[in-house]
Amino acid sequence: MKRMMETKQKYDEIPIPQELSERVMLEIENANIKHQQQWKKARRLSIMKKGVTSVAAAIMVLAVGVNTSESFAKGMIDIPVIGTIANVLTFRSYEEKKENFDITVEIPSIELISEDLKELEKETNKDIYTFCEQYVEQAKQRMYEYKQAFLETGGTEKEWNERSIIIKVWYEVKSQTDQYLSLMITGAESWASAYSETKYYNFDKKAGKWVTLRDVLGDDYRQIAEQSIQKQIEQREKETGMQYWYEDSEGINENTKFYMNETGNLVIVFEKYEIAPGAAGQQEFQIEK
Repeated sequence: MKRMMETKQKYDEIPIPQELSERVMLEIENANIKHQQQWKKARRLSIMKKGVTSVAAAIMVLAVGVNTSESFAKGMIDIPVIGTIANVLTFRSYEEKKENFDITVEIPSIELISEDLKELEKETNKDIYTFCEQYVEQAKQRMYEYKQAFLETGGTEKEWNERSIIIKVWYEVKSQTDQYLSLMITGAESWASAYSETKYYNFDKKAGKWVTLRDVLGDDYRQIAEQSIQKQIEQREKETGMQYWYEDSEGINENTKFYMNETGNLVIVFEKYEIAPGAAGQQEFQIEK
C-alpha cells in the first residue's frame, strides 16, 4: 500500500510542459467565447418561446438527452433554458495513433445558464481541461518509462511493438436531478490499470454552487459517512469473504471522492486498490440521508 502511494506521488510530481499550460489557456478562452455566443443565442430563443408547456418539455429533453445520447450532448446549443441549469457538452474530442499506442480523449465542458455564474463556469472548465490533458501527458510519460524499463531488462523493440497500449480519457454524467448534476471524468491505461484516475464534479443547481461532503451531510460528515461505510464493509465481507483494509486508508476527509446519484443520495468512491484488492475495482458506498 505504501509503495503504491509513493509511486503515485512520484507521477503526480511529473512537471507539466509550458506549452501544455499555454494550450490550456488558449482552449479555455476559445470556450468562453463559444459559451457566450451560445448563451446569447439560447436567451433570444427562450424569449420567443411561449407557454409553460414548451419550457417544461425543453427541460425534460435536456435531462434525458444529456444522459443518454452523446450526439445530443455534442449538438445541444439551441435549447431554451430557464433558471440556474447546468449543461454538459463535449467540448473537445480527439484520437492520436502513434507507434503501437492509441490515445482517445473526450473532454466535457460545463455550461452554467446564469450570467452570475460565468466566472465559476470559466474556472471549472479550466480545471476540467487541465485534468484531462495532464492525465494524457502523464500517461505518455509512464508509457515511455515503462518502455525504457522493458528494453533495459531484455525486451526487444520487436516485442515492444507487438504490444497494444491504449490511453483513454472520457466522461459520464452520473446523475441529473432537479437539484444535482454529477459529472465523472476518468483517465485509464490498458497496460497499467493501477494508474487510472477519476474526478467528480457535483453541482447544486438550486444553490448555484459546487458542493462538498459537508454541504450534503453537515458538519458531522466524517462520522456519518464512516459509520455507514464500516457497516457496509462488514456486510460485504460476510457476503463475499473479501477482506478490506479501510482502517489503513486515509478515511473520510474534504478530498474524498463522491457523486450524487439519481435518488439524491451521496455515493462515496474509493479508487482501485485503495481499500480492497485490485480485482474488486472501485468501491462505492451509498450514504443515505
